[in-house]
Amino acid sequence: MADDDFSSVLTAVGPRLRALRRERGTTLAGLSEATGISLSTLSRLESGQRKPTLELLLPLAKAYGVPLDELVDAPATGDPRIHPRPFVREGTTYIPLTRQLGGLQAYKLIFPPEPSDSSCGELEQRVHEGYEWLYVLAGRLRLRLGEHDLVLTAGEAAEFDTRTPHGFTSAGPEPVEVLSLFGRQGERMHVRARPRSR
Repeated sequence: MADDDFSSVLTAVGPRLRALRRERGTTLAGLSEATGISLSTLSRLESGQRKPTLELLLPLAKAYGVPLDELVDAPATGDPRIHPRPFVREGTTYIPLTRQLGGLQAYKLIFPPEPSDSSCGELEQRVHEGYEWLYVLAGRLRLRLGEHDLVLTAGEAAEFDTRTPHGFTSAGPEPVEVLSLFGRQGERMHVRARPRSR
């Protein structure tokens, strides 16, 4: 690898680490606790003020559950297969279906069954930059989107700007499997969901 290429790979590590941390919904403090790396070092690493070293990248790769070459965007080996490393956030299993940390991201999501003692009450909603497209593979997905409270079944799709308050959960006693495409830049899939009639 030429010196210029090597330098550009190192320069890109910080933004890739920041994107991955935000994608996982992790704070710098939480990441510091999980890796043993000081908060200031993590901050400087993400901002490009600290050069990435193996001693820093190995615990980060372990904490995120991703291969080291994904953190540094190592050159492709020619093998197009993706080797997903699932992770769990708030009970939902995320299976990455894309390698890149930036741009359009694809995931298979598995939501656990709705607890039998829960009701169709309030569902926590979040907002963030981006655009999301969902396709229900199996089960029933409850999507709370702004004022809309929808139930999507297998074969149904929805798309929305993630600056609209939104939240998801299983809508039944079985897990729900969902294909999700998400882009921070606002990529759109041109599929529309309408609220169910009551």
